[in-house]
Amino acid sequence: MDERAREDWLARLAQDWRTAELSAVDAALCAYAQKLTLAPALMQRADLAPLRELGLDDAAIHDAIQVIGYFNYINRVADAVHVDLEPGMPPYPGSHGET
Repeated sequence: MDERAREDWLARLAQDWRTAELSAVDAALCAYAQKLTLAPALMQRADLAPLRELGLDDAAIHDAIQVIGYFNYINRVADAVHVDLEPGMPPYPGSHGET
């Protein structure tokens, strides 16, 4: 993939992972991560089925859950204290560009 195609793919991935061309495993992990992030109380054993069907074992699923949980945790901490944002990141809502 050339640099322009890569940048386009990364932009689609950042905007909405469903618009990026992902492998079946990556798409299933993104769907799982999205539900775990947005609706953790609604998680069910059935949510693991697509991951298992694609060959992920207990260890791989455990690793994914740990990574998803860590990112959710650290993003909430960063949001709570309004850490300095990285260049190119949108400002915090309601901050009018101030961090």
